[in-house]
Amino acid sequence: MSAAAGRPPLRIGNASGFYGDRFDAVREMLTGGELDFLTGDYLAELTMLILGRERMKDPARGYARTFLKQLEEGLGLAHDKGVRVVVNAGGLNPGGLADAVGELAVKLGVPAKVGYVHGDDLMKTWRWSREESYGDLTANAYLGGAGITACLDAGADIVVTGRVTDAALVTGPAAHWFGWGPQEYDRLAGAVVAGHVLECGAQATGGNYSFFGAHDIRRPGFPLAEIREDGSSVITKHPGTGGVVDTGTVTAQLLYETGGARYAGPDTTARLDTVRLEQDGPDRVRISGVRGEAPPPTLKVGVTRFGGWRNEVVFVLTGLDVEEKAALVRAQMEDAFTAAGKRPAEVRWELARTDRADADTQETSSAVLRLVVRDSDQEAVGRAVSSAAVELALASYPGFHVTAPPGKGAPYGIFEAHTIDALAAAHTAVLPDGTQVPVPGPARTQDLTDVPEPPLPEPLHQESGQPTRRAPLGLVAGARSGDKGGNANVGLWVRTDEAWRWLAHELTVSRLKQLLPEAAGLTVTRTVLPQLRALNFTLEGLLGEGVGAQARFDPQAKAVGEWLRSRHLDIPEVLL
Repeated sequence: MSAAAGRPPLRIGNASGFYGDRFDAVREMLTGGELDFLTGDYLAELTMLILGRERMKDPARGYARTFLKQLEEGLGLAHDKGVRVVVNAGGLNPGGLADAVGELAVKLGVPAKVGYVHGDDLMKTWRWSREESYGDLTANAYLGGAGITACLDAGADIVVTGRVTDAALVTGPAAHWFGWGPQEYDRLAGAVVAGHVLECGAQATGGNYSFFGAHDIRRPGFPLAEIREDGSSVITKHPGTGGVVDTGTVTAQLLYETGGARYAGPDTTARLDTVRLEQDGPDRVRISGVRGEAPPPTLKVGVTRFGGWRNEVVFVLTGLDVEEKAALVRAQMEDAFTAAGKRPAEVRWELARTDRADADTQETSSAVLRLVVRDSDQEAVGRAVSSAAVELALASYPGFHVTAPPGKGAPYGIFEAHTIDALAAAHTAVLPDGTQVPVPGPARTQDLTDVPEPPLPEPLHQESGQPTRRAPLGLVAGARSGDKGGNANVGLWVRTDEAWRWLAHELTVSRLKQLLPEAAGLTVTRTVLPQLRALNFTLEGLLGEGVGAQARFDPQAKAVGEWLRSRHLDIPEVLL
């Protein structure tokens, strides 16, 4: 039994799902209702690359400066309401941000104790652990919530971290609130699941939701969780805020950027196949039944590095003969590369047929031909490309123009995921009095193994001659997709048992590859989650070297799920 059995539920909200999220969300969450803790997630794979470039220019930077501006109007409110704040806005410089927060508190006359967590930054050791530096810009281990707990136990009002797991922003406060020990895996797993639902802000309250037409989501509120001592929780939002919280919006976020049934983290491995959801009233969804296991013996390490130089030219092709116009300008550009003797290392062409026949506006009569080039030499993608494109202005297809003048080329980054021993990172909590406390690694670990696929439901039996209709998958299923490095994740769910009996048998890996031809040559893994009526697919390598490399039209796979929903297949009319 934990030390705080019988303690009231912990009310913990989120005010940021990414660096650049709605600025006034901190004030809205602090004034909109009761909270014990407010969290903010500011870090993503691309954000680490951006902060790394900032740190190169000025070593004193490297943190999310937006948080400081939000805190300027929110610190007094948080103090008056007794709300403690936990954010990963420290990025690559949590100590620098903690100092800045302390200075702000003095300036505002608000007594605030500030703690911070470091030890995730591996750059001083990581370069020498690889055969070459590869131009590494950042290397950060994903730490758990124990350092946050230590700071809160020491009385911190505000805790700033660098790269921790997104869910650690919730597991840390929950372990502090209830006194959970490091091996109370079921309780911690419940907090991990709640944290995963909260981490992307309004995505849990109707934002980016497949069935958005059923709700008013013009300005969705931000989510909060009421976490109980046993690890169960209720996901909700402040009264009177926009959007909606229902089992669909929570399911969508649960599937976002996850892989198999085991959702591994440094605090615990949460079993997503044990999650149970039920509507608990308007804008309230109860999460229960979550089982946890020991964490893996390794920590994930996110490494960003300079990948080279990239340039892009978008040619507009209007009216008739679009394919012929595209072929002409491609041949002219290739000839120019040959004549210059400097063809970029990677040249990619993509023709998007956005044009319509007999269109009543010029824009809807036009298609776009995108040229993307990459090389380790800036000159190869800069003047060599831009000059070749500009020189065609009066000597190519009729109606030649481009969407923007070609540039000099810009640097692009690469994200890689690695692992290190779970005890290798110097996870450290810096308490409000300045004391540095080493945070021990896990007392017990277990290797991750595949969970056997659960039994599928009975197929949706159709009587002989029962009609089907060729229709979009999205009439039956919702979807949410995203990125993890170079991999894309696509989760789908349905809202009735009958639809689940059809989807579980119909949407196999081979069928998905038919519907998404870009995935035909990739390794695709399917995970079945019957309690959520959901399937989760991981498409390995769809995104090349990650979002920073921009190797694809949709570099974060944000809309892959909606593409899949738009694909047609034979659906039983009883489901439509």
